[in-house]
Amino acid sequence: MNALRFRLLPGLVLAAALSAAPALAGRASDDLLPLVPPDAAAVAVVNWSELRGTALGAKLLSETDKMTVDGDAARFMAEARLDPKEDVDAIVAAGSPRTGDQTEGSVLVLFAGRFDTGRLSEAMANRGGIRQSTPAGDYYLVPEKSESHHGKPGAVAFASSRLVIAGDAASVAAALARRKAGGASFEARAVLGKNTSRISTDASAWALIDLQKFPASRRENVTASGEAGQLLGAMKQVSVVALQASVRGDALDLAAAGVVDNAETRQLLEDSLRGVVAMWRLAVQDKNPEAVTMLRRFKISSDNQAVTIQGTLTGDYLRSIADKRAQKL
Repeated sequence: MNALRFRLLPGLVLAAALSAAPALAGRASDDLLPLVPPDAAAVAVVNWSELRGTALGAKLLSETDKMTVDGDAARFMAEARLDPKEDVDAIVAAGSPRTGDQTEGSVLVLFAGRFDTGRLSEAMANRGGIRQSTPAGDYYLVPEKSESHHGKPGAVAFASSRLVIAGDAASVAAALARRKAGGASFEARAVLGKNTSRISTDASAWALIDLQKFPASRRENVTASGEAGQLLGAMKQVSVVALQASVRGDALDLAAAGVVDNAETRQLLEDSLRGVVAMWRLAVQDKNPEAVTMLRRFKISSDNQAVTIQGTLTGDYLRSIADKRAQKL
């Protein structure tokens, strides 16, 4: 992407850090999911507006005030009167790894909220954005700080007062075309779509990753011994990973599921997870007894398709982490 992109995107999508099924009707993210590329290898969703209404969510959102934004991006948001923390209701990020001779994979980030498209367009044009027209709508190529383009050019489309589309130019243009065509049901996707049933209907943030679309060599480069090594070995057989987080007042419910089509490997994965969690308990029992109690409450289970681990990070534990972090600053 580029100099004017939002440097706070990693915080917005959380995606990857933590992190809609048909039952999630009525959420802002529902309108974004049909625009996800049909061949996406990963998708992450953050229901931003719902986070604002919880104690922990408010705390997480307050952290975005401390995130740095480069000068051009800060001025851009000021000119456009854009406050991502207040103006954004939902974020959906999707992408796929590079293939063939591509230098980079595809990236698409969709924002639902309240946007002044006129101000946004004017601010982008003032920053050197080059307007491009397609039969499905216009978008801006966002200028780089350097004239050297090692990856795909970044782009952004202010599609409506409720929708902003960002990513590489090809992905943005394709999303505009899908929007004009009415979108496509996310639940109908062959791999990611059929696994939306693993996502809780009240998840604050979630992600689905189709590991089959990522080069196996990247997973094989990571090695470890003991229980961790067994876990990594079993993970190589996982086809899809589902991650989710739900804010409950000042606590955070977490869950992760790995889909495996082999019963023996599922059992190995389940056993390895239990061993790793036991190792974590031993590692922190002297320094953080509360964490030991919390880890004991994490549940590991399996069905005929996947292995799941789920548990809750208590408000007290999260506050203790925040306090320790503050002391180091």
